[in-house]
Amino acid sequence: MIIEDLGVIAYRDALAIQLERLAAVQDGAQETLFLLEHKPVITLGTGGGMDNLHVSEDFLRQRGIDLVPIRRGGNITCHFPGQLVAYPVFRIERRRGGIKAFFHDMEEVVIRALARVGVAAGRWEGRPGVWVENRKVCSMGIGVKRWVTYHGLALNVGRDVSLFDLITLCGLSDARATSVHAELERTRPQSALPDMQEMKNVLAEEFRTVFADSAVAAGEPAQ
Repeated sequence: MIIEDLGVIAYRDALAIQLERLAAVQDGAQETLFLLEHKPVITLGTGGGMDNLHVSEDFLRQRGIDLVPIRRGGNITCHFPGQLVAYPVFRIERRRGGIKAFFHDMEEVVIRALARVGVAAGRWEGRPGVWVENRKVCSMGIGVKRWVTYHGLALNVGRDVSLFDLITLCGLSDARATSVHAELERTRPQSALPDMQEMKNVLAEEFRTVFADSAVAAGEPAQ
């Protein structure tokens, strides 16, 4: 797969890049994983979410926070600098297990990446994403067009997750947002916390490992 780092980018700009690459992959181009951070934005998935927004649209505009409805699964969530976003533009039509297995593999990527930096995380039955007890460290939601995926996951890395205070996280009243730094700073000094580049490197490595394994399992050549 191609791995491309987009840096810090506005949500709509990243979406346009995804859609362009999605069309190319549909036509046979190489699968691509985009890694990036977003400028502050709140997004609404196909599951809705306006009822879980705690402030007005005027409030968001005054603070430079975009509000964007999008065609991915899930409810309301938010993105901001300090959160690592990964958008895999992958073919899934020949992968064993289809969309359900793809989603499981994305969770597996994050669980393995977090374990490598010292955060013990896992799944919560019936609640997509990756969790540390009732604290959500990674949100997920994908879209699929002609058996090629787009959108993806958002892993909270930095300590500041205060943008989540403006919403009911994924519409779950008992869920709380956490981050890699929030979990690790209980036992490590600030100087020992992984930075964004380290998390990008670890996540990219785990994407290569997990999705190469799933490709082989489905009878495709490993990438």
